[in-house]
Amino acid sequence: MHPTIHRLVLLTLLLNLLWGTASSASAQEDSEVLRVFIFAGQSNMVGSDSKVADIRRFPPFAGLERPQEEVQFSYCIGRENKHRSEGWVPLAPVSDVVGPELSFARTVTRNIDAPVAVIKVAAGGTHLGGDWNPDDPSGFEMYPLALSWVRSSLDALDERGIAYRIEGFMWHQGENDMFDEGYMSAYGKNLANFLACWRRDLEQPDLHFFIGELCTKTIWGMDLRPRMHAISVGQRYVTEADPLADYVPTSHVGVEIGGGVGLHYHYGTLGQLEHGVAYADAYLEKIGRPRRTKRPLAAWPYSEGSTVKLFVLAGHRNMEGERAFVQELEGKSALLQDNARIAYRYSVGGGYRTSDGWEPLGPAGFCDTFGPELSLGAALERELEGTIAIAKFTHSGSQIIDWTPEGSEATSRNLYPSFVEFIQESMQQITDRGQKVELAGVLYHVGENDMSWGHFRKGAAARLQSLVNQSRKDLDLPALRWFVSQQPPTDDDGVNDIDVTAQIEEVAAADPHLIHVKVFDLPPQEKKLVLDTKGVVALGEWLAKAWLENR
Repeated sequence: MHPTIHRLVLLTLLLNLLWGTASSASAQEDSEVLRVFIFAGQSNMVGSDSKVADIRRFPPFAGLERPQEEVQFSYCIGRENKHRSEGWVPLAPVSDVVGPELSFARTVTRNIDAPVAVIKVAAGGTHLGGDWNPDDPSGFEMYPLALSWVRSSLDALDERGIAYRIEGFMWHQGENDMFDEGYMSAYGKNLANFLACWRRDLEQPDLHFFIGELCTKTIWGMDLRPRMHAISVGQRYVTEADPLADYVPTSHVGVEIGGGVGLHYHYGTLGQLEHGVAYADAYLEKIGRPRRTKRPLAAWPYSEGSTVKLFVLAGHRNMEGERAFVQELEGKSALLQDNARIAYRYSVGGGYRTSDGWEPLGPAGFCDTFGPELSLGAALERELEGTIAIAKFTHSGSQIIDWTPEGSEATSRNLYPSFVEFIQESMQQITDRGQKVELAGVLYHVGENDMSWGHFRKGAAARLQSLVNQSRKDLDLPALRWFVSQQPPTDDDGVNDIDVTAQIEEVAAADPHLIHVKVFDLPPQEKKLVLDTKGVVALGEWLAKAWLENR
């Protein structure tokens, strides 16, 4: 080797060694830097109407009732009567309330090699236009309070010589601004100013914000639909224009079941736990640490030229499987196994989670949830010898009006175009692989929330008919069969004078290709509106039975 070249090689090796050593030291140092996250907002950031004792009812979140000793926590929560930490303490529930920070911190610490701390300032019933206004705070003057609390919490870290960096600001608020015309119309402008002022006042020009969607599954998502839409427009205006702000969907998470008709304003325990996971996933995605593992379909299960019966599942909370958990599949362990004989494609939570092409049929929901597709597929396969595929399109935060061709004034919530496109794509993808496709039917579970609010209950049957009729035209399948399942509608004096079952029966009687599946003999259910694990399994079995009896 030429001496000059030899010297260059040695120099290169030395530089690489030094660079590697420096990088290793830098990585080690970075892993010791405390990641500080700020959580702020109103009641659905506080955790209103949640209960620590209820955590045990939701298996994926077992243990979050106990302190997370490795996570530091500084908080000031509430309006008139505030709960304040005395300095930094281990992360734990405050005042028997479950906040999103609990599941957020556990999810993040399991996926990064660095310590985590949370600063939380939140109060129910507060406005961005007033209380949180950086320029002219009114009411409970939340902005100066929060700024002071964050600064003092960071000062305490400085005094202890703890190296830290502010890693993200989680914001969930807007419900109260929609009650004030001025605040509502100015929400986007006010939010942009809010973000800019935090960056200025904390001297953090690159501070990243995660803006939580207002949950459309609550009663406010129904009776205040145009107002909630206006807030979402303002939020999206900011997150689309600001490269350091992400919009975090939350309409797929659970919502508390209230008294009376069952509808509620708050996430409650399950919703808050899933709310925190949504923020964690958004953050982990941002830093290149997504949690999702791929579920590839190793081999296409259908032979060349064969006919595949495609079943399309569609609907809301229970078709998605809001309260069905894999940990509770006692005696149904076969449903936990990926079935590579049935190709499965999905878009759930209004697109919150989508399949990576076609996957084996198996549990694929978020937070260890699943829908009736598992028991449906098992029941059908016993009769149809593996010639089926399943495509599932759901949004648990939707109402039937969102599925109609007409949609509503909340245009960003219109699902119909995406739904039809999803079916067309599913059929085309099978055809492209060399099979014939028979669209065996659309299996649609009617909106649970629609059954509980009088205004929507009145229009449910007509909206369903509009959806069915237009889908046949757009898919060019005039005889497309729809299997419309319905659980017992809400039994409450406030809505019992509207016989929605009879109205759907009337639609079905006039349509020879619409089969009304009354799933009224379910296992006993603890809550209104939502089916538990046994109920969701039963729903899938009922749908399979209905299809087989009408094939």
